[in-house]
Amino acid sequence: MVAGADISPREAEVLELVGAHLSNAEIGARLYISVRTVESHVSSLLRKLEVPDRRALAQRAPEPAGAGPSHPAPVLPASLTSFIGRESERAELTEMIKAHRQVTAVGPGGVGKTRLASAVAAQAAGEYSDGVWFVDLVPVTDPGMIAAAVAGALGLGEQPGRDMTASVVAALADRHALLVLDNCEHVVDGATLLLERLLVTCPRVTVLATSRARLMVPFERVYQVPPLSLTVDGESDAVALFMERAAAVGWPLDPPLRDQIAAICERLDGMALAIELAAARYPTLGLDGITAALSHPLRMLTGGSRADERHRSVRAALDWSHTLLEPADQALLRRASVFVAPFTAAAVAEVAGSEEGLVADGLARLAEQSLLVVAASPGGTQYRALETIRQYGTERLAEAGELIDARSRHLRWCLTRAAGLKAVRVDWRARFDAVADDLRAALAWAADRPEQRTDAYDLARHLAELTFTRHLTGESQRRYEQAAALTADPAAGASMLRQAAAVAGCRTIGDDMYRLRRAAADAARSSGDSAGAAADLATAATIAFRFSTTFVRLPSREETLALITEARELAGDDPAAQAAVALAEAAVLTDAFGAAQGPPGNAVPETIARAERAVELTHRTGDPLAESAALDALTGAQSWAGDTFATAATARRRITLLSSLPISPAGTHELIDALGMVTEAALGAGDVPGARRWARQLADHPSLAEVGHRATCRLLMVDALAGNIDEVLTGSVRFLDAWRRAGSPARSLLRPAAAAVAMIHGLRADHDAQREWQEVLNQLGTPLEHTYGYGAVFDAILLLHRGQAPEALERMTPEPRQVWKWVTWIWHHWYVALRTEAAVLAGSPDARDRLAEARTTVAGNPVADAMVERAQALLDNDQERLLATVAAFDTAGCRYQSARTLVLAGGDHAARGAAALADLGLA
Repeated sequence: MVAGADISPREAEVLELVGAHLSNAEIGARLYISVRTVESHVSSLLRKLEVPDRRALAQRAPEPAGAGPSHPAPVLPASLTSFIGRESERAELTEMIKAHRQVTAVGPGGVGKTRLASAVAAQAAGEYSDGVWFVDLVPVTDPGMIAAAVAGALGLGEQPGRDMTASVVAALADRHALLVLDNCEHVVDGATLLLERLLVTCPRVTVLATSRARLMVPFERVYQVPPLSLTVDGESDAVALFMERAAAVGWPLDPPLRDQIAAICERLDGMALAIELAAARYPTLGLDGITAALSHPLRMLTGGSRADERHRSVRAALDWSHTLLEPADQALLRRASVFVAPFTAAAVAEVAGSEEGLVADGLARLAEQSLLVVAASPGGTQYRALETIRQYGTERLAEAGELIDARSRHLRWCLTRAAGLKAVRVDWRARFDAVADDLRAALAWAADRPEQRTDAYDLARHLAELTFTRHLTGESQRRYEQAAALTADPAAGASMLRQAAAVAGCRTIGDDMYRLRRAAADAARSSGDSAGAAADLATAATIAFRFSTTFVRLPSREETLALITEARELAGDDPAAQAAVALAEAAVLTDAFGAAQGPPGNAVPETIARAERAVELTHRTGDPLAESAALDALTGAQSWAGDTFATAATARRRITLLSSLPISPAGTHELIDALGMVTEAALGAGDVPGARRWARQLADHPSLAEVGHRATCRLLMVDALAGNIDEVLTGSVRFLDAWRRAGSPARSLLRPAAAAVAMIHGLRADHDAQREWQEVLNQLGTPLEHTYGYGAVFDAILLLHRGQAPEALERMTPEPRQVWKWVTWIWHHWYVALRTEAAVLAGSPDARDRLAEARTTVAGNPVADAMVERAQALLDNDQERLLATVAAFDTAGCRYQSARTLVLAGGDHAARGAAALADLGLA
């Protein structure tokens, strides 16, 4: 619990996870609450703990277990952060954000834009039901990373299939919130692009931006931030600020000195930063000394507009404050300016080439002079220069001829930090987030300098790997592509492009997978690697069919056939290339993956033969990822053939192959796909415990944290069939919340889960919830596989539960062999067994014949076997045989079917069954 704050136990849990740098979706999944509930807790914590943003909130969280000891923070002056005056400005700006959706507070550096915007936002917090969110854009050196900065402030992760901008816009689409974008001037282009989309798509979001110049976007209203008042009704905000800052460093001023202070503030044009710098010098210079020191530089400020003079007032105050520093502290200030994010004494010591103890003393002196802001953190004391001061330090670096050397040292420091982050431990996210902005800034500088190209390539590659681990997959893909562009070695470029393609796969962006594999082929060919180019071309063809549902523009069959032809010509006798071509042939020629553009009538024997050949060839290469892709093709072919148990065995073989591989983009993409397939294949074969184990692993996979509907869809289906009602109800909250946040996509993958949840609410007799989920199902669509596959299965279970056997039989009228293509995959055995039971309970005259046929069809499936055995016992009125199936269902992991068997047995057994159903939460 945080001392001094009224934090609830749930808020304490959320705070701890914010401290671990989890996104809202990850926190929601961990605590089994909706993302919206997490957002409310975070907004409440920001208010209660009086911190401006999520980064500051994370600093207030308890140290994670296993993170190791933190460094003690040295005793330093308190941060001078109290807000003084500006009553009229606050009132004016508050009224503007009430009346207009986008307001830009404009003014020169040092006038106090950030402090004013923060004060207004804090004051207005209660007016926005979904909170006030502060985004510091100072560390953002790439306009393309603005959305990522906003996402970080909001606690958003990137949703696969969407870039970060789309994720931000989707998250805010129905929110009533105030978004503060601070320091936009250096990334205006990126800010305007984001704002235009945000303001059009999110009608209840208000944006308050600060910038040195207006942003020139639709909806914008500009508020010119004035200097601090010099005299208003006998009071002066400027004088009050000076006196407050002087008192904060232990030198309170007597009221009779106000006139002399007012004169100083007037010389400084009421500029807040300049006044703070002057007040910091009061203990050593006194008012007379400050007046004398300021007189000379300020006399030189002639000509130009008043705004320009104010800007030069800050520059003059900085010059003066800088001149009063010892040479060593001057050097320290300018060298520390290369850091865009908060930094430690150890970091500056390494970049400056100095002893850490001396650097710590120097940084403390700079903080005493208000040239740095200092704050304690779990990792020790951190420092930060206000952006105006950081820019001043950078100018001084250039004037001293040290800029390139300092930035080169900073680049090497970043490379060392990046390499040190290879080992992932408990506090890894916090350590990465602490240096990420500096890594990006160093890369942005180095990428434009030919002599730094090698280091830039290394840093881009490191950053690609690190951002993938951090689940910033959009940035990871971009960094891999950047690394490919930076290297002079086409073979290395081909490798980077293949990695980028794998990341695109994790993002479910098929067009990029395809484009990048083709680009990798071009790079490989340039390096003289014909076999590598052949494998890339063949893989591109496979991708077009294997992941056809992830494409916007789907390559035609003719286009992919041309790729295969070219790949054959280049492959030669290289085993890996030949294996890739064989897999492409299985995908394109015989449509092993059931692609949208595949031939309508694939021949099962030929499909299996081609898939088996691909498996054999990839196995010989010793590449488990290639073999996994080939096993995926074989799984598809076997499922279309109706070989349920072979399908499950191949899917398990694939999981075994992947389970011990290290984390990588390609490995992650394969594993997520394989977990989905093995879950469904196991369920089809009646291995409910296995299906649930793999579905749970999939639901908990960190790469799916932001798409809870995709993460949980298989688990919901398995739990519904198993009778794990509480788990279905809990998981359905995450599914529905994430699905709606994602824009309610009509993905076929999600339909069985929605049907399963609707069935569970039907079993519970919760008709309102059932109607809600039926509407979800309607939005997802009801194709043939719903009518004759999962839809028939879930409907039949519900109808049989209600004692409506004739209706259940009518729902499953078609013979299994008539609809095999729609029920073969998971549902064939379930369909056959349930249809047989419905025939027995409905008194169908051919029930005994159906039983005999069903027993042969489902033999070896423990759940379906038990269902058919139960139906036989009911037909034969064999009570002992009927009760024996109770244990069979329990062993198979189907608690619902076990309880229902007792109900069907009647008498005392029925009472036990009703009690068991009640324990499950069913009517």
